Amino acid sequence: MKNAVGREIPEEIIEITGKEPFQGNYYRDDKPITLHGPTIRPVMNNQKSKLVGSIREALEKCEAHDGMTVSFHHHFREGDLIVNMVMKEISALVPMIEDGTITNIESSGVRGGIGEAISKGKLKGLAIMRSHGGRVRSIATGESHIDIAFIGAPTADDYGNLRGIGGKADCGVLSYAIVDGNHADHCVAITDCLVPYPNFPAHISQTKVDYVCVVDEIGIPSKIATGAAKPTTDQRKLLMAQYCTDVVVNTPWFKDGFSYQTGVGGASIASTQYLADIMRERNIRMGFGVGGLTKAMCKLLEDGMADVMLDVQDFDLDAVKSLKNVNHHRIPAAVYANPLNKGAVVNKLDYVVLASLEVDVHFNCNVVVGSDGMITGAQGGHPDTAQGAKCAIVICPLLQGRIPAICTDVTTVTTPGESIDVVVTDYGVAVNPARPDILKALKEADCVPLRTIEELRDIAYSIVGEPDKVEFEDRIVGIIEARDGTIMDVVRQIKEV
Repeated sequence: MKNAVGREIPEEIIEITGKEPFQGNYYRDDKPITLHGPTIRPVMNNQKSKLVGSIREALEKCEAHDGMTVSFHHHFREGDLIVNMVMKEISALVPMIEDGTITNIESSGVRGGIGEAISKGKLKGLAIMRSHGGRVRSIATGESHIDIAFIGAPTADDYGNLRGIGGKADCGVLSYAIVDGNHADHCVAITDCLVPYPNFPAHISQTKVDYVCVVDEIGIPSKIATGAAKPTTDQRKLLMAQYCTDVVVNTPWFKDGFSYQTGVGGASIASTQYLADIMRERNIRMGFGVGGLTKAMCKLLEDGMADVMLDVQDFDLDAVKSLKNVNHHRIPAAVYANPLNKGAVVNKLDYVVLASLEVDVHFNCNVVVGSDGMITGAQGGHPDTAQGAKCAIVICPLLQGRIPAICTDVTTVTTPGESIDVVVTDYGVAVNPARPDILKALKEADCVPLRTIEELRDIAYSIVGEPDKVEFEDRIVGIIEARDGTIMDVVRQIKEV
């Protein structure tokens, strides 16, 4: 059965999952849903302690057994130590996939050895990949039932009030873990900084936490800032950043009070810096910035050029420090991007600047599966913000090494073309034909080299040739969910050469 982006969704997958094929961005708009509540064990005895001596004791008290679902958040990013402790060691995940200890994975995406193991068919069940908003939706509706949530807290008191700051491993916010605390049957806080009660204002309340475990170290803050989250000196990326800025400042929503989100790639950070210069020249203020925040975005707030920052994730330590600003606000992932609530912040975005591994001539984007067929990325907030923003801009070099990033059909669709308005490359800018208003504005401004998406593809193919299609086995190893829970695409086992 073909879905709205033309991808064949096998009947067997529809039967196994009980899901529908993707039917367009607004298929579930205004349709009533029922939310899910956790099974809790009330604490009425004022002599009962929540402190446990080890993670093992916490697991025993949670009555851990085969078939359970455990969850983690990723605010420590590359510096996370929580998963290692709970799953013994992160490197042990691959053998656990191979020996069947781990049978299914639900995530925004996976990289490295885990992605390779899934791609090669070593996971017994399915890897289900969701956007940030899609994850919240799945948990809140009860589709994904969490038995035990493990939350790494930079500070915690003995009764389970958790904060993302105030300790030796500050990560700033705990936004992605809030839904876990709200809906998991058991919630275990792991901290390396126990503070006196009450640890207020709590980012996650004592009313959500069953047990508190103190360990030596929960994360390495210096590794929160990944390699991508740095300014760039690459001339190609700087050119794309300039094109991106030219698109923003020459479209109708660039005016006092505009809203904006950008990513952590070098070109995205540079575009924010270029944008700041033009904001100063024209005396234009940003109403709010949102998303995973970086130093470049927080500096706009610090310099009085933005009114408010809405924070769901900190990509560097400067963003963590910025939380001291009274106009820098933490928001839960549900408020940020859940498609099935009464209105997420992404719906109020004017601009979002995103990256992509591939973009095809239908403007579909792929941010999860490499052009070699290997699972190597994550959806994150890509589908959420692209659908919500008035102008969704994707920065993508024409070539990723020797591989065309602009192609006839992406390997796997993660964000549908109907959500993407502009594609910025180092060889020119393409506007989705569905957005004649944007095309008209850019033509009148004569600010960027405009090309059709087909022209960009043809230039890429003329340089390196049209690549052979990746060969896959029949077996499906993963599902790319649309943010509303329908099936956007499937990922098949890669064929071994």
